Amino acid sequence: MTAVKFADVDGFVARPDPARPVVLVFGPDAGLVSERVKALIKASVDDPNDPFALARLEAEALSAAPSRLAEEAQTIPLFGGRRAVWVKAGGRNIAPAVEAALALPRLECRVVIEAGDLRRNAPLRAICERAKNAAALPCYADSERDRERLIDSEMREAGLKLAPDARAMLIPLLGGDRAASRSEIAKLALYARGRDQVGVDDIAAVVSDASALALDDLVDATFAGRPGELENQLGKARLGGTSSGSILFAVQRQVAQLHKWRTAIEAGSGFSLDAAQPPINFRRKDAIGAALKLWSAAKLLSAMAELADAVLQSRRNPDLADTIAERALLAIAANVRRSAA
Repeated sequence: MTAVKFADVDGFVARPDPARPVVLVFGPDAGLVSERVKALIKASVDDPNDPFALARLEAEALSAAPSRLAEEAQTIPLFGGRRAVWVKAGGRNIAPAVEAALALPRLECRVVIEAGDLRRNAPLRAICERAKNAAALPCYADSERDRERLIDSEMREAGLKLAPDARAMLIPLLGGDRAASRSEIAKLALYARGRDQVGVDDIAAVVSDASALALDDLVDATFAGRPGELENQLGKARLGGTSSGSILFAVQRQVAQLHKWRTAIEAGSGFSLDAAQPPINFRRKDAIGAALKLWSAAKLLSAMAELADAVLQSRRNPDLADTIAERALLAIAANVRRSAA
């Protein structure tokens, strides 16, 4: 088996194994797939923009002419130097073309195949994982440690320092797609250019999920039973253009999470906020801890029903959606003490 372990993928990309000239890069994180493919291409040719050094093949062409890949893989550069073939798998079956190339006694260049998320039994993945002269590199969503490394690397390259609390705030806002995460960090670095240190306010100002941060305060005020603060946060959200639907969705999501955690507490499972899944942003731990003390699982279930009714009514009466959402949230906040366990 030549499937590269997930923890060893970055090492392979940094130092591609010449004994495995065919490399399949696949997985659900399209941004990370693209990033690693480009890194492999850069390591395999002197100039990626030279059409004589880099041949690009699309899945449609290979499915129509499977022998094309083997021909390209055996082509010797006309003017010398290194050469590579970049294959984009797409939705077509290119397994026969890849299998034919792998059967060659010798490949004259690196072949990099860019694919999406492939099942374990997908023909293309199975062929590359079995072949001794190929490597299959999985690309899954970044872990918290991966995001930490990415943040530190990008900040260091930009010549910026990130305050500890700002770093802790940024980590949970990233993930899911490496390209998107890198873009958000680059945007933050550009915004903070010329400063000695990047702080929490900078992140709240420019990171895409900053709107979610504002809704976090609104949500926490609701379940902590602070109507005055809730009204203030509702005003800010509306001034910022946040719809009542988005507000209700954020509150529904939080009540479902609180219910899950509160149920675990009442079951005596030894629940801890520090070990909660998904991880809780450090700035919200006190508010969420207080809410878990104020609410029982049964009362949170009732709040879920009230919110579901508010969502239904707001959809039936879109002109009154803001009023319906405000009344529902204020009712929860005003009655939270009476609703406590």
